[in-house]
Amino acid sequence: MSIYLFFVIVLIILAISDLVVGISNDAVNFTNSAVGSRVASMNVILAIAGLGVIVGATFSSGMMEIARSGIFHPGKFTFSEIMLIFLAVMITDVILLDTFNTFGFPTSTTVSIVFELLGAAVAISLVKIYNTSGNLADLGNYINSAKALAIISGILVSVVIAFTFGTVVMFLTRLIFSFNYEKYMKYFGALWGGLAITSIIYFMLVKGAKGASFMTSETVEWLNSHTWQVLLYSFVITTSILHILIVAFNVNILKIIVLTGTFSLAMAFAGNDLVNFIGVPLAGYESYKAFASDPSVNPDTLMMGSLQEPLKTPTIFLLAAGIIMVLTLFVSKKARTVTQTEVTLARQDEGYERFSSSPVSRFIVRVTVNFSRSFKKILPTKLLLFIEKRFDSSQLKKKSRTQKDAPSFDMLRASVNMFVASSLIATGTSLKLPLSTTYVTFMVAMGASLADRAWGRESAVYRISGVISVITGWFITAFVAFTVSFLIALFLNWGGLVAFFILLAASIIFIIRTNFIHKKIFTQLHKKDEFDTHESLSFQNVIQKCSSTIYHITEETSKIYFSTLINLIKHDRKKMKKNLKRINEIDTQTREIKNNTYKVLRKLEEESLESGYFYVQAVDSLKELTHCLKFITEPVFEHIDNNHPPLHKEQIKDLHLLNEEVASLFDDILAAFQKQNPKYISKIDSQHKYILDLIAKLRKKQIKIIKDETISSRNAMMFLNLLSESRNLVNYATNLVKSHNDFIAGEGKYIIP
Repeated sequence: MSIYLFFVIVLIILAISDLVVGISNDAVNFTNSAVGSRVASMNVILAIAGLGVIVGATFSSGMMEIARSGIFHPGKFTFSEIMLIFLAVMITDVILLDTFNTFGFPTSTTVSIVFELLGAAVAISLVKIYNTSGNLADLGNYINSAKALAIISGILVSVVIAFTFGTVVMFLTRLIFSFNYEKYMKYFGALWGGLAITSIIYFMLVKGAKGASFMTSETVEWLNSHTWQVLLYSFVITTSILHILIVAFNVNILKIIVLTGTFSLAMAFAGNDLVNFIGVPLAGYESYKAFASDPSVNPDTLMMGSLQEPLKTPTIFLLAAGIIMVLTLFVSKKARTVTQTEVTLARQDEGYERFSSSPVSRFIVRVTVNFSRSFKKILPTKLLLFIEKRFDSSQLKKKSRTQKDAPSFDMLRASVNMFVASSLIATGTSLKLPLSTTYVTFMVAMGASLADRAWGRESAVYRISGVISVITGWFITAFVAFTVSFLIALFLNWGGLVAFFILLAASIIFIIRTNFIHKKIFTQLHKKDEFDTHESLSFQNVIQKCSSTIYHITEETSKIYFSTLINLIKHDRKKMKKNLKRINEIDTQTREIKNNTYKVLRKLEEESLESGYFYVQAVDSLKELTHCLKFITEPVFEHIDNNHPPLHKEQIKDLHLLNEEVASLFDDILAAFQKQNPKYISKIDSQHKYILDLIAKLRKKQIKIIKDETISSRNAMMFLNLLSESRNLVNYATNLVKSHNDFIAGEGKYIIP
């Protein structure tokens, strides 16, 4: 079998992988609004999106030229060089998109494929120039640089335009409908729905139907010359139908708008972005067919000008690609992670924020707040009161607290997302502007959430920091795609077949590794918080939820403490590093629980308010418990990591004794939590006093050792710190179990001193 046939097979396998990782990233763009507003069940949303993907995939046959001749001039390259370029591009694309998916960052698959093609083509072009003329000015003969510049400008244009329009349209829409939009739907709903669906139809015509393989040139020409008539008829017909549905059948037309938009966006993304996933492998397949047609031809001399000729992609390939993408939609956890990033940044209510604040986000919020104060002084008081009333979301938030699966935002905002994104993408395409569909949908959603006051003073710095992180990732996509593809192409050109197998093995290992990383991230993002619930909390709820969390964290604390002292004695750096990682995870968990205190207290039933005191006390004790453990493990790891002298034999003896006593105390504490039996309290109390006395004796003994100059200063300070924090640890653990017992014994009627 020819090695080039093997390369084509590998390209096809990489195409399947790219379809999986590509649609996992792009899915957020057409499912975000439907998922965030919970317009239907997840299976219904994915089914509608999947139908759009299948339809869009069959429309995309005319879009493959970008991978064949849009970025470079294939007639200037030989068959062997073209195959190197295509292999470098596909290996880079799978790795790059999989990385973004793993960490839940939406990016542009168009930007990635364009800059990968550019990077690989530049690398091979430089090799050709070096072997021939040596004049870098000849690079323009090989590369279509105008396309890359158009993409870069498209990033900036997309971000600014989409965010601005999303903000303005959402503000005006909310001003008309308010958060209590249901009662205004019978007056303005049909007009709004007609406008939104008409924009979606326009989007489907411009971005979908005109590029379909079954559309004749006469039909496309007719659509171009009669666009406004088609849109006018669409508006009149859809408005009339929606008015009948509202008045006669009381139908929620926002669901129709959002689901129609989901279908159209999915169709457009599949139709336009399919080239990003299979365009390069198909170009490689066509190149191989041209090479295999003449067995006597030399792969190092056969020029690939044939790739510049227009070619219709077989429908079977497009349909197969569509099926793979639909299956991925239903099974890909990484697609859910990317979607959750966007939904979290746009959600209406406060809560856990994935991104930390940054100096830039704090500066933006500070400037915006000052500007808002100055602007409000200019506006009339009545106008300000009117706006405040229209944007009052208190009833919506109150309602969402009692819902088990409350939406992140309402369907009105979801329909705005669909309407504005569809209109901008369609208009930009018709005017041949380089708008990125990924950037448009994301920034429209962010602009709409800003206008909807989802970015309040509680969350603004975190949301803005998240948006900045995502936008930064877009520019990183272009840079990394170009650089990595450039280096891989050079490596393949230098190392030949050996380099190819090394890269293939490295890619497989990398993807396996990222799957393990994503599994941890997915578990962290989707774990069920024992304290977070949409139902009201009674005394029994608080006890049940607190007890399970307290038991789990206390059990982990006991294990880590015991292991830390053993690792210190054995000077085991590897196991100590694992301990440090685990305590950081527990610290993050307790910090999240503490951050949710307000949310939980707000949900307490009136007759269970006394249990709120216990909840606050329990959370504070858990936080202090993990702090003590962190203050023990970090100095111990630093001591071992810096290769400081091991412990003195007397210190080792003392630590074994202390470890046994603390372990025994924690065993009884865990038994007390598990069995909720008061008989353990007296035993725990006596053990606690004994350990405190033991620590005091060990501290005096340590001082004597220091005076005898038997140990070093670093050893002594680390050991004294360990004793001090161990004392705090057993204090907080004992107080926690005693307060828990007192609270249960008092049937929740804990008296606040």
